[in-house]
Amino acid sequence: MERAERGIIFIDEIDKIARKKQQTSRDVSGESVQQGMLKLLEGAEIEVPVGANSKNAMVPLATVNTRNILFICGGAFPDLEEIIKQRLNKQTSIGYTADLKDKWDKEKNILSKVTVEDIKKFGMIPEFVGRLPIICTLEGLGKEMLVEILKEPKNTILKQYQKLLNLDEVDLKFTDDALEAIAEKALEKDTGARALRAIIEEFMLDIMYEIPKDKNIGTVTITREYIEGKGGPVIELRTVTPAPMLEARG
Repeated sequence: MERAERGIIFIDEIDKIARKKQQTSRDVSGESVQQGMLKLLEGAEIEVPVGANSKNAMVPLATVNTRNILFICGGAFPDLEEIIKQRLNKQTSIGYTADLKDKWDKEKNILSKVTVEDIKKFGMIPEFVGRLPIICTLEGLGKEMLVEILKEPKNTILKQYQKLLNLDEVDLKFTDDALEAIAEKALEKDTGARALRAIIEEFMLDIMYEIPKDKNIGTVTITREYIEGKGGPVIELRTVTPAPMLEARG
């Protein structure tokens, strides 16, 4: 309990509790949830069920003081870019010195210009934003970052496929150009790192079915040409070592 009271709580998808626009009925999933979280964020003694389903009324409750807990809230905040552009374009006027209306359309890191007012306009109530004083934005994934995601983690999707083909005693390799080609295709889809799995599964489908059928194949190398549909993977056959012969001398 003492360690929990000095811990870190990360709340994801915080943008889903934004105040709903143009809604006449009670906003159960939005503003009222933010109001309920105010006490939690500013520090209070909260009763938490211990050891079982929270719906069970007979579960013993423990009192946790949230005063020294660090709360970090994150979310995608869709369409926040448009709110930021509207604020920035208010300076647009008529004349030679006026800013163009599409001036910010090609700005990649437009989220870095976010202010508290933009988040309030998105639908977060002022009291909630006030209890989270530090606002920081994350950059979108670039090509180099996507290549790192393919190579660095312990359980990347590439290593999963290499493990599967190792069961059939086949080595699977990827050239650096191939990894860059996969990253470029993922950037076109614009769905972040999730696009990597879809792209890899698309071109690995035939390999996973066909390669294990041929017992002579030892190594398969995925190249940029194969990813772009201009060629096939580089296949190397196994080097068969001749069996030792017994020579009988009379």
